[in-house]
Amino acid sequence: MISKNVFNFLEALKIHNNREWFKSNISTFRTVESEVKNFHSHLYDQLNQSDSIDNFKVFRIYRDVRFSKNKTPYKTYFSGSFHRTKPELRGGYYLYLAPNNESFIATGFWNPDKEDLMRLRKEFEIDADEFRAIIAEPRFKANWGPLMGNELKSSPRGFAKQHPNIDLIRKKQFIFKKGYTDKEVLSDQFLQEVIYSFMVIRPYFDYMSSILTTNLNGEPIL
Repeated sequence: MISKNVFNFLEALKIHNNREWFKSNISTFRTVESEVKNFHSHLYDQLNQSDSIDNFKVFRIYRDVRFSKNKTPYKTYFSGSFHRTKPELRGGYYLYLAPNNESFIATGFWNPDKEDLMRLRKEFEIDADEFRAIIAEPRFKANWGPLMGNELKSSPRGFAKQHPNIDLIRKKQFIFKKGYTDKEVLSDQFLQEVIYSFMVIRPYFDYMSSILTTNLNGEPIL
């Protein structure tokens, strides 16, 4: 479980986001950080029972302020990612923990490289019926909602502006996101709820993986 101690620490850090306060509360930080890492470890083990996750990472709480206008030294949230085993399996899972009902999970494709992005666009140019059916499936839609992600304002070069699938072709990211209240995160059912949501996303991942491991003729490229 995630305990209230995690959110209490992050709330205090938001108020006292400086190195002096953090140093004097380092033992509390280590305790809650260990709790968060333990949760990620259990999530990793559970995911690997039905998927293949090659590694996971809990991100450091220290902010890189070199190129940011915000010079506060610490993040006021914990986050971690889980990477599926490449090159056969594509997509990834993300967990973000923050107080005041700001926690969420996310899945999908954050920054596809240009080759993968072109492959997806070419697929959608030919046919997007299966993709649309997957994300419109009632259980999937109820759990994850609409497809999100940055997109071009117009059509990419070489694609018709009036193409019926231009809404997908314009996409630069293919992301789904689901938010949680503090009460839900602190519940003893939170781990299993996250596991369930990540299992619901699998048909989407399987479909995208099949595209990114084949050419336009459906022939394997690995």
